[in-house]
Amino acid sequence: MENTTFKALAELLSERGYLASATTPLPELAISGAAHDSRDVEPGDVFVCKGAAFEPRFLAAAIASGAVAYLCDEGHAAALATEAPGTPALVCTDLRHAMSVVSAEAWGHPDRDMEVVGITGTKGKSTVAYMVRTILDGGEPYSRAAVMGSIETYDGEERFESHNTTPEAPELWRHLAHARDHGLSMVMEVSSHALKHERADGLTYDIACFLNIGRDHISPVEHPTFEDYLSSKLLIFDRCRRGVVNLDTDCASTVLAAARKAPHLTTFSARSNAADVWAENVTPGHGFVSFDCHTPEWSDHVMVGMPGLFNVDNALAAIAICQLLGIGRQQILDGLVEARVPGRMELIESETGDIVALVDYAHNKLSFEKLFESVEAEYPGRMVVAVFGAPGNKAQERRKHLPEASAGHCDLVIYTEEDPAHEPVSEICADLAANTPPNLPYEIVEDRERAICRAVEVADADAAHREAVLCLLAKGDETRQHRGDAFEPVRTDGDIVTKALRERDERRRRMREEPHEQG
Repeated sequence: MENTTFKALAELLSERGYLASATTPLPELAISGAAHDSRDVEPGDVFVCKGAAFEPRFLAAAIASGAVAYLCDEGHAAALATEAPGTPALVCTDLRHAMSVVSAEAWGHPDRDMEVVGITGTKGKSTVAYMVRTILDGGEPYSRAAVMGSIETYDGEERFESHNTTPEAPELWRHLAHARDHGLSMVMEVSSHALKHERADGLTYDIACFLNIGRDHISPVEHPTFEDYLSSKLLIFDRCRRGVVNLDTDCASTVLAAARKAPHLTTFSARSNAADVWAENVTPGHGFVSFDCHTPEWSDHVMVGMPGLFNVDNALAAIAICQLLGIGRQQILDGLVEARVPGRMELIESETGDIVALVDYAHNKLSFEKLFESVEAEYPGRMVVAVFGAPGNKAQERRKHLPEASAGHCDLVIYTEEDPAHEPVSEICADLAANTPPNLPYEIVEDRERAICRAVEVADADAAHREAVLCLLAKGDETRQHRGDAFEPVRTDGDIVTKALRERDERRRRMREEPHEQG
């Protein structure tokens, strides 16, 4: 299927000021898609030659798979012309911006023919996306909503565990096109990094939702300052039809000022009845949280089928979004009862319930604070043991903020592996240890599986005195560790702790039975 032509792409890049040169005369060559990984190329694609590790042979592989043209920067133009003589080329002055423009056009601008919901925030993006998705599906999973985010990508044709919150432009527009072709709405998490570098340049959101802001991703390779982080997130309101904003977020006045660019604005709050959608009478339970919800259309009691007081904020966001999408009250209520997020506030218990493990993706200061506040409210008096690490080569501030956020809440923290990339796990753990407040006991167990088993051992040793909550944080339901340039398969935190708790319960049964057997 033709979405555009080589000539049209060249003219568009020239109009935007990104075109340095192009094959002439401009051929009326049909273009049906775009890709930047030669393994993803389909016949009719334009291939984007990008990346610090890019090699000319990748273009040859792309052409062999059916690419009919390529996009590159001026620095690679001569080498690629030698590698692929006769293949039409678009040479640009700004590859990142040109890639976004070309990808949207090559995939036929699917956002013009479908509903797109974009969700940004320091925490809660995945949970809100899954809540909205479950509500939209109306009891038939994968029937109406596609999803793109940090946990999973599903677009009607492809389904896989995600590596990036928001993928690069060729992938992003491919998934949007697939979702459009399958009659699905797209619910997507939008990262500050993607907004800053305009991966979704040209994308119009039907709804753009801002959840919250905290200090995260501040580093030389991400956002140099908090102000840059916040301003990047606010870019989501530059191209949206309707905005949704949490009145309880830090910097609320700044966020609201940006959101008023949208033709329509809806607010939500767990604290104030000044919002359009608000909550009262919040009640935590074992494995759920409930509250009374008020919207401009209805008031009712809401049950959320996941624990965590912070999920009230997430549910209010989902309610506000789904009301704007025209979803009725009962479908919203039913969806929130059923919504689950793999690896998000996942409860795993020992036989007697004296040890509860919470598996969660919490990985920054704001998410830690919210999680520990909820644990204290829902499991008062219990020993709290947290297992976490920090990623390599990015988000350096977490190595200071996470130990600080754990102090006063945890009886013990165990530092371990968490996507170290090109940094030694030992050095990351040493940084965490060096920033640990004096009143917070800690251990270092670099192997993550052993660290989780150690947490079970600590809880078991103290079980006669008090019950325990084990907080296994950051990796959630992920099945891979980012080590070096590879994503290596590992067991999920949930699988590891389930096995460890079963073995502990079996040991205790044997101990109880031994005196009877001897007698």
